[in-house]
Amino acid sequence: MSQTANPRRVGETEARAKVVNLRTSPRKLNLVAQSIRGLPVQRALSELEFSHKRIAIDVRKALYSAISNAENNHSLDIDSLVVAEAYVGKNLVMKRFSARARGRASRIEKPFSEITIVVREMSEAA
Repeated sequence: MSQTANPRRVGETEARAKVVNLRTSPRKLNLVAQSIRGLPVQRALSELEFSHKRIAIDVRKALYSAISNAENNHSLDIDSLVVAEAYVGKNLVMKRFSARARGRASRIEKPFSEITIVVREMSEAA
């Protein structure tokens, strides 16, 4: 009477990690995600290490999580991993207001975003 196992959402040679509430806009986060797409994992980590963007620290943690998932959960070789996908999505938006002249108010939106990183094991022939 046990529950059947859920099917894998990624392929047999892939692992993924998702970070849901990142306090930055999706547009800014996508600039960092673009810089690591398609790179080998070691190169992507060094790219994030020396990036001047504040959010690169959180993306680096997400990439470490994807690498750990690949190694521990799916028994993949971490030396042959490549960042296959890194995509960004919108999340909630905090709405605040700022006092303006003559008793008026302006809306301030503080967006959140999410990132999903998929790493894939590449064979030696590829």
